[in-house]
Amino acid sequence: MPELPEVETTLRGISPHIQGKTVVSATVHQAKLRWPVPEDLNGILQQQNVLSCSRRAKYLIIRFQTGILLIHLGMSGSLRIFRQDKHTPPGKHDHIDLLFDDGTLLRYHDPRRFGAFLWYPGAVETHPLLTKLGPEPLDTEFNAGYLAAALHKRKGPIKSALMDNAVVVGVGNIYANESLFLAGIAPNRPASSLTAPEIALLTETIRSVLQRAIEKGGSTLRDFVDSEGKSGYFQQEYRVYGRHRQPCLQCGTPIEKSIIGQRGTFYCPHCQQ
Repeated sequence: MPELPEVETTLRGISPHIQGKTVVSATVHQAKLRWPVPEDLNGILQQQNVLSCSRRAKYLIIRFQTGILLIHLGMSGSLRIFRQDKHTPPGKHDHIDLLFDDGTLLRYHDPRRFGAFLWYPGAVETHPLLTKLGPEPLDTEFNAGYLAAALHKRKGPIKSALMDNAVVVGVGNIYANESLFLAGIAPNRPASSLTAPEIALLTETIRSVLQRAIEKGGSTLRDFVDSEGKSGYFQQEYRVYGRHRQPCLQCGTPIEKSIIGQRGTFYCPHCQQ
């Protein structure tokens, strides 16, 4: 599933091509996604200008004069930019096309159809899917003091806490594994057992891992490509994720795998305590 770095990569890829431009048409080829695409999406968006493009957690937000378009890539979704006179006919898994006044086409592609394309005639802060989210891991609000308070009474595994969007958004499975390894913290440790120095280090490793992944364009996931159809490269730097039974890059101990919160969890039993 595309995680924060992949969604941020998508945002940076599409924003320069659509911000400030006017929608000429919105064509829905397949309306059955995770939630139904609004029936009158064309009538809603036609002749509206894109005021801004942003991200909240793993949601992409395109703001117009009368509301916002909320996009989630689901498990296999991607947004592609086709420039003027270089449009190709939609394929089997191309579900939505937004055409802009300069000929730019924004296309939503989603083989598994578990993503979302939702219209909301209100402010971003009041959308029901966004109101209970925790802070962004790259914002100053996410710091050691905040994380210590959030973990204080949590008895469950630290990895589960990091993947709880009420604690912090966007730290999905891949990046939780990698961050915990760099911080030297076992993923099954009770969240409340972390010391102040461990929390401070973990806060910094989460931030550095996500920033590095964004620089690399995210990871090559099963179906993820960016707005130009390119895959990310952060997977070449994985230290534990997907490396079950391979030697730890720090100590040589075989990487182990367990299941925490129904997700595959990779760790070094020697380096992570």
